[in-house]
Amino acid sequence: MPTSVRLDPETVALLETTARSLKTTKSQVLKASIREYCRKALAEKRKRPYELISDLIGTEHSGRGNLAIDHEKILRQAFNRDK
Repeated sequence: MPTSVRLDPETVALLETTARSLKTTKSQVLKASIREYCRKALAEKRKRPYELISDLIGTEHSGRGNLAIDHEKILRQAFNRDK
């Protein structure tokens, strides 16, 4: 199915360089790139919120073991400090 796309000069140059480097056609590079992009985009879209941030959870520690218990007091102190 024919599809027409307008590309900016920088993208055209990158596409041509990539196709030459891989010894293939611009069309093949575009097809492979679109497939890969769409697969990744759909996989990300299907992820649940926890999956999107799971790599961040548990990686940082405040050094304070009382955050859950004293959260209100800690926030009030932090807000008062900013004034």
